[in-house]
Amino acid sequence: MLIALIARDKPDHLQTRLDNRAAHLAYIDETGVVAQAGPLLDQNGEMVGSLVILDVEDMAAGDTWAANDPYNKAGLFEAVELITWKKVIG
Repeated sequence: MLIALIARDKPDHLQTRLDNRAAHLAYIDETGVVAQAGPLLDQNGEMVGSLVILDVEDMAAGDTWAANDPYNKAGLFEAVELITWKKVIG
């Protein structure tokens, strides 16, 4: 099952993102369930959120992955949404 995780950072939390980026990227490598990922950017090119496509067995696995993401544990996100996603192009 593909799940799109869309997360918006809390305002003025860029330093939290930067401080936890290495741990977040290591988590992606360790878990092996991320099909695609990258930061959401504002009009100035600053990171303000995340888009992560998870390839997991079910929504519960997606929820667990999101809960254990170092960004989430660091309190970076203002909002997180997980939505079943269907790949059509690419």
